[in-house]
Amino acid sequence: MKRLFSVLVFFLGLTIKAQGKLPYFEIPAPPREYTAGAVAGRMVDGLGFRYYWATEGLKQEDLEYQPSKEARNTRSTLEHILNLSIVTLSSVSKEKMDIPKKGSLSFHKLREKTLENFKKTSEILKESKKISSMVMKRGDKEYPFWNQLNGPIADAIWHVGQVVTFRRSSGNPLPKGVNLLTGKVKR
Repeated sequence: MKRLFSVLVFFLGLTIKAQGKLPYFEIPAPPREYTAGAVAGRMVDGLGFRYYWATEGLKQEDLEYQPSKEARNTRSTLEHILNLSIVTLSSVSKEKMDIPKKGSLSFHKLREKTLENFKKTSEILKESKKISSMVMKRGDKEYPFWNQLNGPIADAIWHVGQVVTFRRSSGNPLPKGVNLLTGKVKR
């Protein structure tokens, strides 16, 4: 029994440590050259940074906050942002990715997957020499990369703003010291 407890404490410690290493605590250094991929990747980095801080320290009551009967609650909004991150990553990586079943992920796993998807998307875009070859598929239709910008990426930015508003409304404003212009955190 004592050994089992020690193993559980060890894995709990690893989990907590792993959570501290999520991407976008701060925005990474910008690419040295302005290319289409670098600009698009940097836009995703900005989204990742905003998402990180919009979701940092959310409590159960924040996740349940729903401004009206017709609106999504915060948790559903975060699931939608995850789905948008999957659509974008799938498009740039050219790999089919599955959307998880609603409510199947813990908040921490949902947050982790979303941030990792943003990071992978950004890295692929920054390395890309030709983002025009990246198409978004919906059913039997294909859309050029432009539609990623005004579609899922812009939509995710919009919804991250909603999460910030929702958390303020539920009494849990953004942590102090987060500078959205510089992508840095005052320590």
